[in-house]
Amino acid sequence: MNDLNLSLAIEKLMVARNLRNMEVARAALSPGYFLRAAHTLRDIRGTVIIGTGFPVTDTFETDGPVGAIAMYNALEALGAEPVIACGPPLSEAVADDFRLLPLTARDLPAAEVEATARLKQLKPGAVISIERPGLAEDGHYYNMRGEDITPRCTFFDPYISLADCPTIAIGDGGNEIGMGNIASAIATLDIRAAVTRCDELLVADVSNWGAYGLIALLGYWSKRDLLSEVSPLKILEYLSARGSVDGVTRANTLTEDGLEASEGIALIAKLRDITEFRD
Repeated sequence: MNDLNLSLAIEKLMVARNLRNMEVARAALSPGYFLRAAHTLRDIRGTVIIGTGFPVTDTFETDGPVGAIAMYNALEALGAEPVIACGPPLSEAVADDFRLLPLTARDLPAAEVEATARLKQLKPGAVISIERPGLAEDGHYYNMRGEDITPRCTFFDPYISLADCPTIAIGDGGNEIGMGNIASAIATLDIRAAVTRCDELLVADVSNWGAYGLIALLGYWSKRDLLSEVSPLKILEYLSARGSVDGVTRANTLTEDGLEASEGIALIAKLRDITEFRD
C-alpha cells in the first residue's frame, strides 16, 4: 500500500462510526489530509505545541488530553520537544508530568498578545490542536449542547491563526478549532460551528483517535511501532484520578465521548494492522 492509500484507509476508518456526522466533514476535505499533516511532523525537531482541553462543567473532558498525551510521547520518542498547551484545571493536573505552556488569556485581545509572545519565544516547528473549542462567528465558545462556555475557556485560537509554522487541528463535531476550513459543509449540522481555520484539518469520530492516526503514519515511516506504546486505558486512569469527565455523560469514568476505553484500543489495533505492525 502506498502512502496516499494508507492515508485514505486511515481517513475512512476515523469516521466509520459517523457518531457526529464527521463523514460529512471528511467528504468536504481534500483526500490525503492525514498524509499531509503527518508529513509536517515527519523528522521534526525542536518545539511542537499541542493545544488541548475542552471544559465540561468545572473540569475537563477526556477527549483531547488522551490524544495529546499520546502525541506528546510519540513526538518525544522521535526526537522532538513537545509542549502541552492548556488552561486550568487541566494545566494544573498535568503540570508535574509534562512540559507545559499554560494558557491564561480569557479574551481574544489578551490571547493574541499572549500567543504572539509565546510563539516568538518557543519558535515551534508546528502547532497542533486536539479537541480545543474554537471561536464561533459571534466570538464565543459553545459546547455540543449549544451552551455558551466562554467564561470557562482560555483562548488557544491565536496560537493557530498567528503561527508562522504549519498548523494542524483535530476535531469530531464542528465546534473545534480548525472547523472554519469547512464552514459551508458543516453549516447544516446541529452545532454552533467554529470559524477558526488551520493548515490541515483532521476529523475523527473521537478526536483522540485522530492523534492515533497521525502516530500510525509517523511510526510507519520510522519503522517503529509507536502505537504499541499507547495505552488509552492508562492515560484515562491518569486523567480520571485528576478529575476528568466524559464529555458526553459528564461522569468521572474511564470513557471518551460515551465510549468504553476498549473502543479506542480496538481502533489502535486496526491502525497497527493497516500499517503492518501486528502482534
